[in-house]
Amino acid sequence: MTTSTRGTAKVPAVLVLEDGRIFRGRAYGAVGETFGEAVFSTGMTGYQETLTDPSYHRQVVVMTAPHVGNTGVNDEDMESRKIWVSGYVVRDPARVPSNWRSTRSLDQELAAQGVVGICGIDTRALTRHLRERGAMRVGIFSGDAVRDDAALLARVREAPEMEGADLSAEVATTEPYVVPAIGEKKFTVAAIDLGIKGMTPQRMAERGIEVHVLPATATVDDVYAVNPDGVFFSNGPGDPATADHPVSLMRAVLERGTPLFGICFGNQILGRALGFGTYKLKYGHRGINQPVQDRTTGKVEVTAHNHGFAVDAPLDKVSNTPYGRAEVSHVCLNDNVVEGLRLLDKPAFSVQYHPEAAAGPHDAAYLFDRFTSLMSTVPMEGQRA
Repeated sequence: MTTSTRGTAKVPAVLVLEDGRIFRGRAYGAVGETFGEAVFSTGMTGYQETLTDPSYHRQVVVMTAPHVGNTGVNDEDMESRKIWVSGYVVRDPARVPSNWRSTRSLDQELAAQGVVGICGIDTRALTRHLRERGAMRVGIFSGDAVRDDAALLARVREAPEMEGADLSAEVATTEPYVVPAIGEKKFTVAAIDLGIKGMTPQRMAERGIEVHVLPATATVDDVYAVNPDGVFFSNGPGDPATADHPVSLMRAVLERGTPLFGICFGNQILGRALGFGTYKLKYGHRGINQPVQDRTTGKVEVTAHNHGFAVDAPLDKVSNTPYGRAEVSHVCLNDNVVEGLRLLDKPAFSVQYHPEAAAGPHDAAYLFDRFTSLMSTVPMEGQRA
């Protein structure tokens, strides 16, 4: 990706999809060129949390909400150290941010971090195109990068695909760190950072959990060096079929019987650890308004999602795995995609979505309570044998 940050108000820009469709608009954020996988997010708010979610690494995010940027940017809602999206696509950017917490505008932040975007295009038509044709490679070009359309299309088709991409180590912490419990410490959790969002350990800390965040490359010895009551596997980017090390690590945790909780990428890792396959969705689930049913209670939750892959597990039966019986615990009501797994003979479960949901909704916050309950009911010697 190459960029500059000169004024972008009238700089022409073009978005080129790998199937040849082209959208023309104006530069938004940095001027230059960028490549990634074109995906769309259906959230009406929470764009700052979306931009700083490491799970969006190497993706160009199209916002389906037409008006974006009205609340500006602040320093409190960042979910990680930087913006991770490869590019950003909006229809009508706010001319002036209007929120008491705002410290700068969205386009200023995009430009400052070198994120190439485009505005003034028909994002509704683009979203419909991606729904019909599926997520695909895309390039955004602005300023001097806008040249011959055929040449730009050729460059888009040379960009790497998301299928087969091993990305978690690129976004994870390189050094362990600790998020202390708030109030009385009740449990210690080793959290494997595959692209973790800042609000996730915060939600655990609020429940009296001291969270030791470990790199994606952590070994089983690293995990048990912190003497954990539970192990957590985070969200993250890339193709779960490439995540052999996290799968091996999770299997070691399952063998020891330590309470285990995974979200998003962590759900796919659990699926693979149990012997299920994974596959790429046509256009994925991204946004904060996805309906999911908890099949253990029958309750329907509105949930926050960001995933382009899913676990291939049977919905209508209990499966036998190397670690005992397993079942699908949650399912998306839009398309019957597996949204959660639960082991019946070991203390382990996962969901495909984001229960920390910093931008909302908070229907799934109970899952952190379910994790603490699991840790409180498993004997210590069973956890750490």
